[in-house]
Amino acid sequence: MVGFDPVVRNHLSSTDFAIAGAISGAVTRAVSQPLDVIKIRFQLQVEPIKRNEHSKYSSIYQAVRCIIKEEGLSALWKGHIPAQALSVFYGIAQYSCFEVMTVEIWQYLPEMMTTTYRPLTHTVCGGLSGCIASFFVFPLDIIRTRFVAQGEPKLYNSLTSAVVSIGRKEGPRGFYKGLSPTVIQIAPQMGFQFGLYSLFTGLWNKAHGIWPTAAPESLEALVCGSGSGALAKLIVYPLDVIKKRLQVQGFEKARRPFGAVHQYKGLFHCLASSVRQEGVLCLYKGLCPSLLKAGFVAGLNFCIYENVCKVLAYSHRTSSR
Repeated sequence: MVGFDPVVRNHLSSTDFAIAGAISGAVTRAVSQPLDVIKIRFQLQVEPIKRNEHSKYSSIYQAVRCIIKEEGLSALWKGHIPAQALSVFYGIAQYSCFEVMTVEIWQYLPEMMTTTYRPLTHTVCGGLSGCIASFFVFPLDIIRTRFVAQGEPKLYNSLTSAVVSIGRKEGPRGFYKGLSPTVIQIAPQMGFQFGLYSLFTGLWNKAHGIWPTAAPESLEALVCGSGSGALAKLIVYPLDVIKKRLQVQGFEKARRPFGAVHQYKGLFHCLASSVRQEGVLCLYKGLCPSLLKAGFVAGLNFCIYENVCKVLAYSHRTSSR
């Protein structure tokens, strides 16, 4: 079960949680990268996501065909190397921090915080762990976004060239563009994701007459994780759009083949300008592929994490006999 429980998790260490987080992050990233590419392309497009003479992309199906035709099948995995590194390190940091926090709460706060109010506790721990993990991996998110955003000819041909170019032209701050909306976004998103996952699995177990905090089976983790991921993403989605637009500031040359390019001075200027020029619905551009990705990734991530933890716990038990 995600979150410390002395009965379920008494054989696992912080290293085990880091391993489980890394594996779950790597697998889900490899499978879901095409949806991420499409989502980012939609978020960065100033023109409406519908068929007209000015819009580059008008639907998921049309976007997939267009990307493959113009850039090749491999373009659906653009930015996969930094994205893979991002997912692995994020998984390590997030799950390790989350598990440590739930251990501390179990030890120092009243028992009801990890039983009756477990979803609330997981909401707080999930939000804090998400913020900590995001800060450490944010430069990789910048590079990943720019790899996905660029067309042909490429400005960045490798991870090294991207790091050198950003550092030389934009300085250290270039690796943290869009950090403010990310922190504002990630705290509630990860908080709701972990909290809702705890709530949904608890309800699932009660409905089946199982101890509420029992480690979920694969189907339960997949279904409850998908629901929590999609719902959490829906709540905070406008901040994700703003974050992506700020991350490509200073990268306008590579964006021109995709349509209009705008300059933003910061979080609130980007929000106000986007709404004024494109309408409120611009804050939900790319929502469909994003919800598909968020639900799929969260469900698969929780499912893999739970199963890796079970395997590690079993190996520890057998080795200690």
